[in-house]
Amino acid sequence: MARPLLTATALLGSVIMIPIATQAMAAVDTDTYREFDQFLDVFNRVKADYVDKVDDKTLIKGAIQGMLASLDPHSSYVDALDFDNLKIQTEGNYGGLGLTVSMEDGAVKVIAPQEDTPAARAGVKSGDYITHIDGKLIYGDTLDESIGLMRGKPGTKITLGLVRPGRDKPLELSMVREVIVQKPVKWEVRGDVGYININTFSENTGADTRAAIMSIDKSLGHRPLGYVVDLRANGGGLLTQAIAVSDAFLDHGEIVSQRGREKTDIERYFAKPGDDAHGLPVVVLTDPGTASASEIVAGALQDHHRALVMGERTFGKGSVQTLLPIGPSTALRLTTARYYTPSGRSVQEGGIEPDIRVPQISDPDYKSRPVFREADLRRHLINEVKADDKILEEDTKTDPRFAMTPEALKKEGIEDFQLYYALKTVARLGGAAQVAAATRPVVKIPAAK
Repeated sequence: MARPLLTATALLGSVIMIPIATQAMAAVDTDTYREFDQFLDVFNRVKADYVDKVDDKTLIKGAIQGMLASLDPHSSYVDALDFDNLKIQTEGNYGGLGLTVSMEDGAVKVIAPQEDTPAARAGVKSGDYITHIDGKLIYGDTLDESIGLMRGKPGTKITLGLVRPGRDKPLELSMVREVIVQKPVKWEVRGDVGYININTFSENTGADTRAAIMSIDKSLGHRPLGYVVDLRANGGGLLTQAIAVSDAFLDHGEIVSQRGREKTDIERYFAKPGDDAHGLPVVVLTDPGTASASEIVAGALQDHHRALVMGERTFGKGSVQTLLPIGPSTALRLTTARYYTPSGRSVQEGGIEPDIRVPQISDPDYKSRPVFREADLRRHLINEVKADDKILEEDTKTDPRFAMTPEALKKEGIEDFQLYYALKTVARLGGAAQVAAATRPVVKIPAAK
């Protein structure tokens, strides 16, 4: 409490020549001190009367966590374990399931499963609630405790109990932990179209995206018709890498700005000269799992008319979190700004609306499974601009396959309708032969035993 008291004393001293201001400040300080007194009363009552002995460190940490949790869903207290988790997200590998999760009203909620991981292959989906781990009820556990239970030695089995909105009965999915290797960028060639799948924004994502563009050119022996950049189920990551990825497709102009509490507190980030993709057509795929850093990329390319954004409206996380150290291994993860696209749009709460709405009709649950976004989080920051999530009627008429069932699509070899449609859109610029090549089903050859 020493620091707030010193600050208050300094403020009082600075306005001592202005009686009216002094009286107002004194009234404010009196109210503040009264609140501190109430906090200390509660602290002492808990220490004295709680059924079990509890140490000061636990109580203080709980008070800090509660204070930050009352602000917004993304501000939090970061201890040593959280530092390790953040490091894993941006740098390292770990034994686990490949899930991005959050805490909602005491329950662990899945934001997105990482592609080609045990969780994704077992069928865990965005919006699922994890209720049990190996038969143990985890409701009421902290998020760190639940994450700790899900991580473990590669090769060990684990069973998750899930509640999926829209399903009458709970699900029980078994899987085997693996070493989850952060591979932020994958690429392949479909016909004459380059496909770049970006699943996280870790420390090398920008460089890996540029390398993918070069590899696609080299693989074809010439430049492709264009690129599909897949940002679906990408929960974000480092701001620097979102800027780097955007810059790979832009040669000028603003990429993103972040604005703090004061009108003058603005930082702007710009593209450097040179477009690695040589101005070729780009389609960016998005869905409700496209969040934060992913939305910066989608918004920048959309505003500069550099890419068509296709798929579904994004998650809507338009806030910036800053790590403020308060000790050798602790920090505050505090929301300090909102970010804005080049045209001045805030994606907070509303997300990025696609230029062409394409539902994932190859997913049997796409109509019944509720969608989870920033606006569903308690205490999320409010944005005056609202958005709806209806599929536009004219979009559903552009291809007869919009009316097909997942089973019928599968018979045609289309397991990912959104990707099929994105590839078709880019390839259409090259004619019927290119469309056929780009959308041809991929034949997977079994590995030799």
